[in-house]
Amino acid sequence: MSEPAVRLTVEGGLATLTLNRPDRLNSLTPAMGHDMMAALDDALAQGARALLLTGAGRGFCAGADIGEGNDVTALEDYGLPLEQSYNALVEKIAQYPLPVVTAVNGPAVGAGCSLALLGDIIVAARSAYFMWSFVKVGIVPDCGGTWLAVKSAGLQRALELMMLGEKLPAEQALAWGMINRVVDDAALMEEATTLARRLATGPTQAYALIRRAARTAAQSSLVDVLAMERQNQRTAGLTQDAREAMAAFAEKRVPEFRGR
Repeated sequence: MSEPAVRLTVEGGLATLTLNRPDRLNSLTPAMGHDMMAALDDALAQGARALLLTGAGRGFCAGADIGEGNDVTALEDYGLPLEQSYNALVEKIAQYPLPVVTAVNGPAVGAGCSLALLGDIIVAARSAYFMWSFVKVGIVPDCGGTWLAVKSAGLQRALELMMLGEKLPAEQALAWGMINRVVDDAALMEEATTLARRLATGPTQAYALIRRAARTAAQSSLVDVLAMERQNQRTAGLTQDAREAMAAFAEKRVPEFRGR
């Protein structure tokens, strides 16, 4: 029996979602997009409280697979796979109610860049790199790549990355503020897992509100953000975790968050 193209494990509240086509540098197919969405639902059903996304083997994700039965040149409309699979996946991760850590263990190319940059905390191996290579085959960034590139790198740098299609080494991505940490290759999974496990023991509902608020704030006025923060604070303050944390503060002890 062949290995599944998407592998999910849930342990101690941490869901680890692994792209599992190492022989193809974990390049994506529309079927994988649907499998990933199903895995995200499964993680929630199993009580996960944080998500770690990574790739098997020597690459994170080489983007959409355009070979081995997935030849997009046979399509009249290259945007069809986006409509049928990938866009829904990107939206699902962006709106996921759990904190997301991405462990970028090698090349993150094309749509793989989008998946990597969707992380709330992005940890990259020193040998990893990011590349928007669409222009090399005469097409444009997709899977949210245009938005993510501009938001993470700024307009001028994003235009350079997208129009030249050159590799951006992990160290440079860190210097530009696009990712959070760069570690030696051998230390990647330990570092990313430690961060993800920390999030898995935190105030889950507060994290969900923070994820949503940060993305909204990037596109909103200060007045709108103030109103949103006011409502979010009410919602967060009514959770059991908030009440537990306040009690723990008063009692000078460490709070025990349960994700409720």
